[in-house]
Amino acid sequence: MPDSGSADYDARVRENFVDAADHLVSIPVQHRKRLAILRWLVEDFQPGRQYAEAEVNQIISRHHPDFAALRRYLVDEELMQRKRGIYWRTGSVPNIGHDPPSWPGGEGRLAPK
Repeated sequence: MPDSGSADYDARVRENFVDAADHLVSIPVQHRKRLAILRWLVEDFQPGRQYAEAEVNQIISRHHPDFAALRRYLVDEELMQRKRGIYWRTGSVPNIGHDPPSWPGGEGRLAPK
């Protein structure tokens, strides 16, 4: 049996949960299957780019109407991070210990711990 983190396993899970139009038929209850779907879903987000929550909702809703649950799962599973309503793919925005000037409301202040 393929490893639960392998590309083969993820592809098999997608065959069962994603239709031909790239719509998620249902959100898997089993944790490892849900992770496979979340790994597929996070690919819609560009590394290094920051997204407003409304934009995240719009992107996720292309695949499934329950964007709020899927958005939470992406953050809970640390595939995406969130701060002040801004989201980004985990590991794609460096943690520099303070908010860069381009961060909404950041102006270089120290990030809360």
